[in-house]
Amino acid sequence: MEGNAIPIVIMAGIAVAIIAVVAFYLIRFMRGSIKLSLPRTTFNPGDTITGSFDLVIKKPIQGNKLTVSLIGVQVTRTYENGKTHTRSHEIYRKDIPVEEARAYPAGHTARHDFEIIAPNTSAPEFLNSPLGQTLTAAVQLLSNRNTSLKWTVEARLDAKGVDLVSSTRVSINSA
Repeated sequence: MEGNAIPIVIMAGIAVAIIAVVAFYLIRFMRGSIKLSLPRTTFNPGDTITGSFDLVIKKPIQGNKLTVSLIGVQVTRTYENGKTHTRSHEIYRKDIPVEEARAYPAGHTARHDFEIIAPNTSAPEFLNSPLGQTLTAAVQLLSNRNTSLKWTVEARLDAKGVDLVSSTRVSINSA
């Protein structure tokens, strides 16, 4: 009987995890949504990334802040003993505040336009900043085929309970 208990516990754990994930997304969907729209997704350093997002609130939400962010993540893959290990490290984040804390009533809808400047990694003022030095080091590592730099534009309503979020991958060319 003890031999049968372990697979049952494992299956129950997996079932609970699946139910929790489904519940999380169901709760998020029931609260509202954000739909992000970018007319283009490839940029040069210094270009202005323009876009908009639609915020739809289905149930009342107490928002802490509404932001749009440009996020750069360095992804490194290593191979050891026949296994692939992936490590991600955020090396750049530019947050643009759209709205401060406020209560959103049920049925609220709004479209927000935004602009974010793609980092110009060749500008001297950027290269001398701590953030620029980190980004420059990461870009130099890109010659290693196991390292890549991934950029994302994200719209997020940071709220009590479950956040509403939408993101889109973008490409920023090297300087």
